[in-house]
Amino acid sequence: MHLVSVERAGRVERADAVAPAWLEPGAAETVWVDIEAPDEHDRRLLLDTFRIHELAVEDALEDIHYPKIETYDGLLYLILHGITPGAGATGFETQDMDFFIGSRFLVTVHKGPSRSIAAEREACLRRPELFADGPAGLCHRIVDRLVDHYGPEVDDIEQRLEVIEVAVFESAGQGALRDLLVVKRDIASLRRVALPQRDAIGRLARREFPQISETLVYRFRDVHDQFVRLSEQAILLQDRATSLVDAFLSNQSNRLNQVMKVLTVISTIFMPLSVITGLWGMNVSIPEWPGGPDAQVWWIAAIMVALAAAMLVVFRRMRWL
Repeated sequence: MHLVSVERAGRVERADAVAPAWLEPGAAETVWVDIEAPDEHDRRLLLDTFRIHELAVEDALEDIHYPKIETYDGLLYLILHGITPGAGATGFETQDMDFFIGSRFLVTVHKGPSRSIAAEREACLRRPELFADGPAGLCHRIVDRLVDHYGPEVDDIEQRLEVIEVAVFESAGQGALRDLLVVKRDIASLRRVALPQRDAIGRLARREFPQISETLVYRFRDVHDQFVRLSEQAILLQDRATSLVDAFLSNQSNRLNQVMKVLTVISTIFMPLSVITGLWGMNVSIPEWPGGPDAQVWWIAAIMVALAAAMLVVFRRMRWL
């Protein structure tokens, strides 16, 4: 499915198809074709009508591709990643967004719905002057909207880390570790797409391509700055998540040491008591304590209690407890 928007004589209209005359050198029209969930018909449109290189078309039709920027016979090809909230209560998902920037046309390709493209398309219908900067200007505004959508997802990751941080130091249950690993996976995904996008937009901000005018260079620099901050946040969040994993494991180790210390003390105390009870349980004659046969059990109990108390005092003085 594709939507065609064409600007001519200061008006933006929707069209059912792309007229080849609009793509000829010197044409007065500026064309934007948005392709969602491309099929074989859209492939032929890219190859035959827009005459885009087949390698670029293959990349655009792939499900997953890392962000990059390339040129094909005067055509600028840009791959970025849009971001949307995940299907569950937390997390996010990304999808490829491909941009073909020509002298008089812009083609965007994506697998699923895009908030950025939908918002820009509606804005262009209301304000035809947005086409004044040409296809590269349209691309800039879409990319600017795209990077804005990363902010709420990054804030959500930070809030999730704060909640997990409290759980790590208070309860240190296995649920905290599971949640932490999920967040760490999301951060790794964010960093994996943010860093290449920063580099790709950086090339647009260096006057490297003739399709990018002097005015747009400064605008792309602003977008590049946003991607730089996003990349730095991703790196910091990843370091923070790694530190939390280390803190969780250290906390678990400390808890285990405390449990083992208590069990060791209990075992150490009961060792001499077991000797005493075993000794008095032997079927041999043993000297009796004063008080007669009925007082022997109380003597033994008192000795065991005194011995346990003495051991606890010694452990305390040696700072084992």
